[in-house]
Amino acid sequence: MSFNKECKGYWLLVLHAHLPFVKHPEYNDSIEERWFFEALLETYIPLLDVFEKLSFENIDFKLCMSISPTLMAMFDDDFLRVRFLKYLENLIELTEKEITRTKGDEVFNHLAKMYNGRFNQVYNSYTEKYKCDINYAFKKFQELDYLEIITSSATHCYLPLYEAFPSGVKAQIELGLREYQNFFGKNSYGMWNAECGYFEGLEKYFEKYGIKYFFTDTHTVLNSSVRPEYGIFAPLETPEGIVYFGRDVETSRLVWSAREGYPGDPYYREFYRDIGFDLDYDYIKPYIHEGGNRVFTCVKYYRVTDKELPLEYKKPYIPAKAMEKVKEHSQHFVSSREKQINYVTSLMDRKPVVVSMYDAELFGHWWYEGIDFLYNVFKGISNSSVVKMITPSEYLKLYPVNQISTPQLSSWGSNGYSEFWLNETNDWIYRHIHKCIDKMCFLAKKFERTSSTLIKRVLNQAAREVLLAMASDWPFIMKTKTMEEYAKRRVLESIDNFNNLYEMCQGNRINENILLELEKSHSIFLDIDYRIFI
Repeated sequence: MSFNKECKGYWLLVLHAHLPFVKHPEYNDSIEERWFFEALLETYIPLLDVFEKLSFENIDFKLCMSISPTLMAMFDDDFLRVRFLKYLENLIELTEKEITRTKGDEVFNHLAKMYNGRFNQVYNSYTEKYKCDINYAFKKFQELDYLEIITSSATHCYLPLYEAFPSGVKAQIELGLREYQNFFGKNSYGMWNAECGYFEGLEKYFEKYGIKYFFTDTHTVLNSSVRPEYGIFAPLETPEGIVYFGRDVETSRLVWSAREGYPGDPYYREFYRDIGFDLDYDYIKPYIHEGGNRVFTCVKYYRVTDKELPLEYKKPYIPAKAMEKVKEHSQHFVSSREKQINYVTSLMDRKPVVVSMYDAELFGHWWYEGIDFLYNVFKGISNSSVVKMITPSEYLKLYPVNQISTPQLSSWGSNGYSEFWLNETNDWIYRHIHKCIDKMCFLAKKFERTSSTLIKRVLNQAAREVLLAMASDWPFIMKTKTMEEYAKRRVLESIDNFNNLYEMCQGNRINENILLELEKSHSIFLDIDYRIFI
C-alpha cells in the first residue's frame, strides 16, 4: 500500500504504548498486574479490532506506534497470558450477575449487557483472532503497511538524568533495539525517547545504532539552536543527520486537555466511578483484589456529567448519546486539521506535517470512547482531499533533506524539562542507581571472557535489575503519589537484588536458589548479554 501524495499536507499520529514490567508470581492476585490487564481489555485489543475493521472496509490509514520493550515482554509472557484470561473470565461472570441484579432498571441493565458483550468480544478476539499473541497481531498490521512500529529504551528510562553514565544510556538503547528485532523481525529506525526526554549528545548514540528519527515536544523544536523555518510543521535534523519531529500544540489541546479536550464532554463515560467501589462489599468481593482492597472492575455506569461534580452526583451513562458526541468530535477534529493544513500550506514551500503524539492508553482506557473516536477520525481523513495520514518514514522519503539545527534539553513532562523525574519526592533514587551502573560496568569488564555459565546467569540478572531500576515509571509515580509505596519498593528491590548479585560475583558465593527466584519474577530480556554495559 503506498501513501497518497494528492493532498495539501499530512497528519502523523504517534501512539506511545508503554507499561512498566509488572509480574508477581509470588501472589495469587496482584493489583499492579491489573494495570496491564486493563490496558489489554480497554486499549490494545479494541485498537487491533479497529485496525481489522478498517482493513476489512478497505479504508486506508497510517500511524506510527511506539511499543516499549517492557510492554512487548508482557504481551509475550505465558504467565501473564494465563492470568489475563482468568481476569477476563472473572469480569464476564461479574457482568452476567450484573445483568440479573439490574433487571429491574432499564438503563443499568442495558449497560450491564453492553459490558458483557464487550468483554466477551475482547475474550474472543484475544483467543481466536489474535491467538493470545498481541505482538504478532501488531506485526501483521506493520507488514500490511498500515502501521510503523518503533521501540523505546529498554525499560523506558528517562535518559537525560543518565547523561553522565554513557554505559547506562548505551545499554538502554542497544537492548531496546535488540528486543524490537526479537519481536518484530526487523530493525527499528525510529526511537521513542521516553517522555520525549532529550539531552545534547543523545543523537550521537542514535547515530551509532542507525536510528533515523525521534520525537520531541513543541518547545524543543522552537528553542533549537537555529530558528525553525517551518515552525513545528516540518521536522528538523541534527548535524549528525538524525531527524526530530515536534509535537503539534493544537491537536494536543483538543485531545489531552482536561479542560478543553474532547474527553471531558459531559456525555462521555466517567472513569473514576466504578462498581468496584459502589456496590455492596460482600457482593463485589469475588471480583476485587483477593486481599479485600476495592479496585476498578472496568464496569462503570456513569458519565462525566460535570467535571466539578463529586462522583456521587454523576448521572447514568447513555452510550447512544456518547456515540453522537464521538461523531461530532471526530468531524470537528478532521475539519480542524483541514483548516490547519490549508492555512499552513499557504506559508510553506513544502507539504506540512501535523504531528499528534499521545499515550496509547488515553484511548479506550482513560477515554472510553477514544477508540471509536480514532476509528471515525481515520474514516474522515481517508475521505479528505486536504489531509492524509502518513508515517515518519514515508514523510522522510518525500522530504529527505531538512533544516539543520540542534535541539535543547527538554521533555514533554510538566513544564517541559526534567523536574517531574527529579524533585524532592524521588531525587534519592539516583545516587543508588548511578552507583549500580558503575558497579555493573566493572563486573561486565571483569568477567568479559568468563566461560562459567552460572557466572553469566548472575551477571545477566544483575544487568536486568539495573535496567529495571532505571525505569522512568517509578520516579513518576513517586511524584504523582498514586502508588508511591509500590514504586519505592520496586526501585529498592532492584537495587538490593543487584547488590546481592554483585556480592555473589565478587565473593564467588553464588546462591542458585535466589538466582532462580529472580529469574522467575523478572523474566524479561531473556537473551540479554551483560556485556552491553562494557
